[in-house]
Amino acid sequence: MQPKKKPRGGELTTAAKERNREISSQRIIVEHHLSGVKRARIVRDPFRNRKAQYVDIVMETACGLHNFRVTHRQVTAG
Repeated sequence: MQPKKKPRGGELTTAAKERNREISSQRIIVEHHLSGVKRARIVRDPFRNRKAQYVDIVMETACGLHNFRVTHRQVTAG
């Protein structure tokens, strides 16, 4: 989903601004999860292994590790 752009020389309506805030709040959650998955360097760096389905397996593994890390996160006192 893309936010609505301000028209040239004009302003967005109140409803459009509110919708953009809703889109923004959802996008930030997705972006944080993507950056969490990219903690696995194999996902972030250029991938040169061309075996069939290997790219999908690597991404599924990185996502699984991220989900495991998030669900088993321990809160530290600090």
